[in-house]
Amino acid sequence: MIWLQITANTGPSECCLAVKKALEALCKEAARESVTVTLVEQLAGPVEGTFRSVLVELGGDGHRELAMRWCGSLLWVCESPYRKLHKRKNWFLNGAAFAAPQVSNDGGEIRYEATRASGPGGQHVNKTDSAIRATHVASGLSVKVQTERSQHANKRLAGQLLASKLAELAEAATQKDKSARRMQHFQAERGNAARVFVGPGFVERL
Repeated sequence: MIWLQITANTGPSECCLAVKKALEALCKEAARESVTVTLVEQLAGPVEGTFRSVLVELGGDGHRELAMRWCGSLLWVCESPYRKLHKRKNWFLNGAAFAAPQVSNDGGEIRYEATRASGPGGQHVNKTDSAIRATHVASGLSVKVQTERSQHANKRLAGQLLASKLAELAEAATQKDKSARRMQHFQAERGNAARVFVGPGFVERL
């Protein structure tokens, strides 16, 4: 298993729309290659249905190769669907892959609760009480994971996501550099795009 984050960084609404389109393209690419995609976390963009960032777990044969193809600077070339006559047509994203964090028993008690899935998520939202909220009892830090999978799968993902956020807090407390995943929100490289997509259909330029 490997985790992949695609983020609009601090970009405008067009970049957040590009994240949504990138997620859709990733899922289609994964389906062709029999790679599983599980949505772990999503941060909503300023326009309904768009994403500031998404975090997914990839699994199956070829999942690492697929993740690597989505790493680095990603460019969407398209006229703005939100601002007519806007001159800018280049919208940058950033992709980063990293090992799924391990849940440690040394970090204190974690409380798991089943809850109903909510919010925008399309096919990713399960209307049953299979969503899981994981809370680190000592700090009160809490995360919620909701996918179409079972409570067991959501519990595993919630534990991993919580472990990742706790690690970030620990690094901040010791005044070390922020984790590589968190920094991806601010490190989009302009130019030298690893992959370029064009038009409203988000078609890759080969």
